[in-house]
Amino acid sequence: MGYAFDGCKERPAHIDEILNGLNRYNPETTTTFQEYVNLQCEEKFFDAYASMALLKLYQFNPQLLHPDTVTSILVKALTVFPSPAFSLCLALLPPSTIPYSPGNTSIPTTDLTESIQKLTRLNTLLESAQYDAFWATLESDDLYSDLYADVVGFEDLVRIRIAGEVGKTFRQIDLGVLSGWLDLRGDALVKFAQTACGWRVNGQQVDIPANAENEAKSETKGERVGVDMFGRVFRRGYEAPA
Repeated sequence: MGYAFDGCKERPAHIDEILNGLNRYNPETTTTFQEYVNLQCEEKFFDAYASMALLKLYQFNPQLLHPDTVTSILVKALTVFPSPAFSLCLALLPPSTIPYSPGNTSIPTTDLTESIQKLTRLNTLLESAQYDAFWATLESDDLYSDLYADVVGFEDLVRIRIAGEVGKTFRQIDLGVLSGWLDLRGDALVKFAQTACGWRVNGQQVDIPANAENEAKSETKGERVGVDMFGRVFRRGYEAPA
């Protein structure tokens, strides 16, 4: 599952016009961009390019920063992993919002820095394929549900991305393992595997069709060496001066 940063088929014409003109550097466009982030949360798509343009505006105009919009952008970025969208968005945040490690009190902890820290933890778990731990962490604190409450379909969007990674790696997987990775059980798990993923469930096994990523390939590399080549080597050896 690739992800294009500059293109977005759902992007409205007026946003495209801003991004391709000088107005993208105009602080007055922050409100328009913020409304567009809300639209992305409602409509289940993510325009990384436009979101990063807004974060760049926040960098130069920190007084305009809207905390809820920042967290919404980061939550949406989680839904397109394994793309680097989350890390790129995080790198654009003003220094005052960067989540520092525990014990570093150089910048006071705020609701925003705590939220960013929690979302960064989720991103780390997804990037390292610790899917069980991702769902356990998500359910460990009510703050997480508050953070993605406005992002319609967040859990299923993440499940689709996890399934995409599973499909790249496996041809067959145990249903119980898949259950933990997708945080689904029973009929809901079977339906997701069959309908959303197009996989076959056989008892406790899930069969994943072959694709360019998960198909085992044997590769034999050989080099044809002619007899005349050996002859030249031997000849050079005998003719070499002592």
